[in-house]
Amino acid sequence: MGTIQMRQYSETSHMKGSQPAFDDDSFINKKLPKELLLRIFSFLDVVTLCRCAQVCKMWNVLALDGSNWQRVDLFEFQKDVEGPVVENLSRRCGGFLKSLSLRGCQVITDKSLQIFAQQCRNIEALILNNCKEITDLTCQSLGTYSHRLMKLDVSSCTQLTDNSLSAISDGCKYLTYIDISWCTNMSDDGIMVLAKACPRLSVYMGRGLTKITDHGIEQLAIHCTNLKKINLHCCQNIGDEAIAAISNHCLGLQAICLSDCNHITDTSLRALGTGCHDLRMLEVSGCQRLTDNGFLSLTRSCHQLEKMDLEECIQITDTTLAHLATHCHRLSALTLSHCELITDEGIRHIGTSPSSPETLTVLELDNCPLVTDIGLEYLMNCTALQRIELYDCQLITRAGIRRLRNRLQNLRVHAYFAPVTPPPSVGGGRQRYCKCCVIL
Repeated sequence: MGTIQMRQYSETSHMKGSQPAFDDDSFINKKLPKELLLRIFSFLDVVTLCRCAQVCKMWNVLALDGSNWQRVDLFEFQKDVEGPVVENLSRRCGGFLKSLSLRGCQVITDKSLQIFAQQCRNIEALILNNCKEITDLTCQSLGTYSHRLMKLDVSSCTQLTDNSLSAISDGCKYLTYIDISWCTNMSDDGIMVLAKACPRLSVYMGRGLTKITDHGIEQLAIHCTNLKKINLHCCQNIGDEAIAAISNHCLGLQAICLSDCNHITDTSLRALGTGCHDLRMLEVSGCQRLTDNGFLSLTRSCHQLEKMDLEECIQITDTTLAHLATHCHRLSALTLSHCELITDEGIRHIGTSPSSPETLTVLELDNCPLVTDIGLEYLMNCTALQRIELYDCQLITRAGIRRLRNRLQNLRVHAYFAPVTPPPSVGGGRQRYCKCCVIL
């Protein structure tokens, strides 16, 4: 299907010799004015437009009119999209095209995107995630021609360097969203240039950038004070100084991901609690230095928290859950997987919070070995709960889960129970083992 549709798009302008399904004088074409047909086509997806373009000459013209191609997502055809498709699309759409996603189109090269940048100068959103063949030349073209660009995703484009950020900074002054995750050649130098040139940034996604340090994030926070969402997942050289700068300058921050930033401590949580009172989402999975004291400081001030990922925060105890229950009445999703000090008492705090029956929708408790069926009993009144994760909670039984599901019938429970080891054979025969056992 994908290859056929992409060929259809490339060949629709050469249809003069093909046999149309019906001619231009058919009933529907006589009754409906072209303006109305054009309006109808504006609601169709890429595949349907390509099919309509093959019906007759008039539909070919209307379906391929640039006004119908203002927003194009070719992810569905990622394996089939090659350079000529992008080049033909660029020439056809021209100034009409405002949003284009080439996510996963790994054979697209700089040549096609240079033509795109020249032809589609009104582009506002461009997704190039995982387009691994592109280099700094693509970003240089965007910086030269795409002055209205507001959203750029070049995540996993591993050939890009600081030169790309410099080029984007020169020409894309209206940028509000950038994703440079896993572009591992980028460093503090590129971030500083970007931050100074693009003060309108509200979303910064920079996962897995091992060359980025506290200094780069400090400059980002100082110059981009409108940041609402920051993702620093797996930036292993980020520490408390970067988070302090964010809390001092980005007072409207709503979401931050610091998962697997192993250097951050309670100092970061205290800083966020001091400056970012509008925080809605916090992800600190794998941050093993965080303790109950840090979460106390955070929750006392950040009452808007809705989603928290605390997976593998191995030092936190039921005390943290008590703080959440007391101060964070909007909490809807909470991940506590591998928090091995959490007990039924902590679940009691969450389950009996006055707001939990109406707000709590997701609770993840994988590998919490001290949680038992008693903890599930405390969740019986959480009527909004939609999903609970209980993998490898060895003290939770099928009977406990059954009671919970009988009370909350729309609840999805994800759990795993290891098979029972068979008893020894009678009569002194050979010892039997279940598949889970290791035979030494």
